[in-house]
Amino acid sequence: MDRNILIKSEGGPLMAEKFNDLAVDIINFEREHQMIDNEIAYGSQLTVERIHDIKSQASVASEEEESLIRRFMQSQG
Repeated sequence: MDRNILIKSEGGPLMAEKFNDLAVDIINFEREHQMIDNEIAYGSQLTVERIHDIKSQASVASEEEESLIRRFMQSQG
């Protein structure tokens, strides 16, 4: 499922952007736990480049990748 996120462009109005649930969940998790992509990658055993691609929605996570990421996030509380 996709979620709309409001993003403020430089000097411009808020714009609605569509993000998939996993990308939003990773972004929120990193904010909440003050983590960076490297830590998510290490904890989920994926590459940093893969985490970047998933967050930016350059590509969609496979079921296995999503499972690894979600398992890591759940283990952190």
